[in-house]
Amino acid sequence: MPTYSYACKTCGHAFDAVQSFSEASLTACPECGGALRKQYGSIGVTFNGSGFYRTDSRASASTSTPDSASSTSAAPSAGATSTSSSA
Repeated sequence: MPTYSYACKTCGHAFDAVQSFSEASLTACPECGGALRKQYGSIGVTFNGSGFYRTDSRASASTSTPDSASSTSAAPSAGATSTSSSA
């Protein structure tokens, strides 16, 4: 569950609250009963490494060679050649 930071607009009291995504935001300060506002900070995700590339998420089917696929589809069947020569 995520942790949200809140600050009171009236007294300045700041605190963190652990809430689920479906819960409503807190609206009243536990110290003075004043209005609260959410504080937004930097995210906690860091990407380390050499980088991400466009081909990193592609399926393995795209790595097959196009030459092997075209040679199997272009070969005629043996039955088709025997019927055309007998006419």
